[in-house]
Amino acid sequence: MAGQTRRPDRVVVVDNHSADGTVAIVREAVQRLGLTVTLLEQPGNIGFARANNLGVAALDACEWIALLNPDAFPEPGWLASLEAAARRHPEAASFASRLMRDGTPGVLDGAGDVYHVSGLVWRHGHGRRVEEVPDAAVERPAFAACAAAALYRRDDWLSAGGLDERYFCYVEDVDLGFRLQLRGRGCWYVPDAVVAHIGSGTTGTGSPFSIYHGHRNLAWTFAKDMPSPLVWRFIPVHALVTLVALAWFTLKGRGTAIFKAKWDALLGLGLALEARQQVQRARRVDASQLLAQLDRSSLVRRWLSLIRTSR
Repeated sequence: MAGQTRRPDRVVVVDNHSADGTVAIVREAVQRLGLTVTLLEQPGNIGFARANNLGVAALDACEWIALLNPDAFPEPGWLASLEAAARRHPEAASFASRLMRDGTPGVLDGAGDVYHVSGLVWRHGHGRRVEEVPDAAVERPAFAACAAAALYRRDDWLSAGGLDERYFCYVEDVDLGFRLQLRGRGCWYVPDAVVAHIGSGTTGTGSPFSIYHGHRNLAWTFAKDMPSPLVWRFIPVHALVTLVALAWFTLKGRGTAIFKAKWDALLGLGLALEARQQVQRARRVDASQLLAQLDRSSLVRRWLSLIRTSR
């Protein structure tokens, strides 16, 4: 963060009981660069969601919170670009970065998070060359910000309850973005806020861990956040994509992870529905307004594209 043109006022590092020397590196960097850093060492891995909530709780008396993952490397103007966008758009609660795939020049990792009516989520433009995605260069509304590198208004974060700690990791940022959308507090994508992102740098892309947490949390997000008129409208397609996921990951040798994810999602459905009551009471937009923010593109074309990419 010392290389940012707009240096942060305060830095909080939450270490989830790392075993790779991170704590020593942070302490050395603090002394060498003269940064003011609060280091919160955890006795175990408490998860992405709780760790970020603890970090935010340590940042009182501030207007904005910037989140940055250990596998995300911002360009010097990243924070300044996010802050400028926040001043231009006081109606928004969060601001998404342009994530570029680290080590693969010119390839997007994501230009804002997308929520499909089926309950699936993805990063816009993920894996495509940046010139193939024209709106990757355009400041525009997005559904949610990937919390690997994002800016939030602290008041909005707190009023929405922060990240859902039951998620542990994966999809918790989209869930928060969904709850903010329901409150009428949207997200803007900021193309000048550029970050190189490894993605799943700790857990591994396509690992049983990421499949389990991601697909369990997809089900909980649909159950918690989707307004009732849209639940009844889109639950058939949600059920269909669940069946497709079970078949797909079983064929890929990840059957245990995906079946456990959906079973545990079902076991936790009661708590998700309890949380739903509070989420929906806070809703300030009607179903038609929310629907305009959801993606309704063809999943068949998307699946065919993913199959071709995976070969």
